[in-house]
Amino acid sequence: MLKFLMMMIFMIPLCLKQNIFWMVQMLIFLMSYLFMNLTINLNLFSNLSYFYSCDLISFGLILLSIWICGLMVMASENLLKLNFYYNFFLFNIIFLLIMLYLTFSVMNLFMFYLFFEGSLIPTLLLIIGWGYQPERIQAGMYLLFYTLFASLPLFMGIFYIFNNMNSMMIYFLKFYNLNYLLLYLSMVIAFLVKMPMYFVHLWLPKAHVEAPVSGSMILAGIMLKLGGYGLLRVLIFLQKINLKLNYIWISVSLLGGFYISLKCFCQVDIKSLIAYSSVAHMSIVIGGIMVMNYWGYNGSYILMIGHGLCSSGMFCLANISYERLHSRSMYINKGLMNFMPSMSLWWFLLLSSNMAAPPSLNLMGEISLINAMMSWSYFSMISLMLISFFSAGYSLYLFSFTQHGKFYQGLYSFYMGVSREYLMLFLHWFPLNLMILKVDYSMIWF
Repeated sequence: MLKFLMMMIFMIPLCLKQNIFWMVQMLIFLMSYLFMNLTINLNLFSNLSYFYSCDLISFGLILLSIWICGLMVMASENLLKLNFYYNFFLFNIIFLLIMLYLTFSVMNLFMFYLFFEGSLIPTLLLIIGWGYQPERIQAGMYLLFYTLFASLPLFMGIFYIFNNMNSMMIYFLKFYNLNYLLLYLSMVIAFLVKMPMYFVHLWLPKAHVEAPVSGSMILAGIMLKLGGYGLLRVLIFLQKINLKLNYIWISVSLLGGFYISLKCFCQVDIKSLIAYSSVAHMSIVIGGIMVMNYWGYNGSYILMIGHGLCSSGMFCLANISYERLHSRSMYINKGLMNFMPSMSLWWFLLLSSNMAAPPSLNLMGEISLINAMMSWSYFSMISLMLISFFSAGYSLYLFSFTQHGKFYQGLYSFYMGVSREYLMLFLHWFPLNLMILKVDYSMIWF
């Protein structure tokens, strides 16, 4: 390990000589490697402070945040060659990483809310500052108002808890019986909008379509997981009332997930299709969390990690095609196998992981979630069966439509993928498919 660290430290000046992007990537990946090795010291997970604490739920999501932020810098190199604001872009990503790290590692409810909303600012700057079309302003407003409008009741609910319980420490609140309907709705709806749940999902496709590749990666990879993480935390002290009302959220999510899966077949824009597929996957995660059993909690956590890597990789692939054809339309992005057969392999690998094919984390998560919801009600089998079937359907639809057929006749010039792009896709796919060897249910504490 010491030799590896020395090698990384000596490579930093060489990377700086190349350009500042390589130096930032090297530092972020070094940070992820160091953070990964913190599990050796188990005192990290047993000594909890009032402000900072890191259990194994936080650990996986913090590691995912560091990893995705490093890949964001790698994916955005072509975008920023023509832009003079690359230093501000790098500062924005590092600020976003700090916000996410703090969000996942605090146990104080107010601090969690502060950093939870603070992570919205750099995301909004990414969309408005580096988006492609003028409609990015409208997409930014959708993102801002959907999330902030739902977050204000959460803010008031946190103050109500502090006023009555004299504590905002999440682990202390589980000893109280908070059985109030308005409090429950105020604490839960903000996270359901962030997931997003069907009916409050309209901000997500708009934000994805208008965002640059880095914005799409962080939205799909991390920002959706903030909602799931928040639900995992707050339902600790809302168990009794959630068991009475969970059928509402599960029913809406499963039926909405089925409808969104059908909606994916109507999409012509590649990024829009991937965004709608994220909504369908998150609907199963909401169902697993709301069921409130052991299989559901584990499955939702694993699927959140797997989906973060998989959807981020698919947005990278969509951007690689966009850089060459300057269009996201599937009518123009056709026959890509003729030009980039190697890239076609990565489309296949990531889309097969998206449809929960083995050995991806998505498969393990979906099996656990199907188990959980089937134990809650046998009727959920119908929606789960349809969602799983159509997720494979739209993944194959996207692959066959983009990779096969006649290529676009208006194509003027083309170039094969560079090593940076293949490395970036490998760093998405490798942990997604081989981390399953390290997953152990007994390690995740609830």
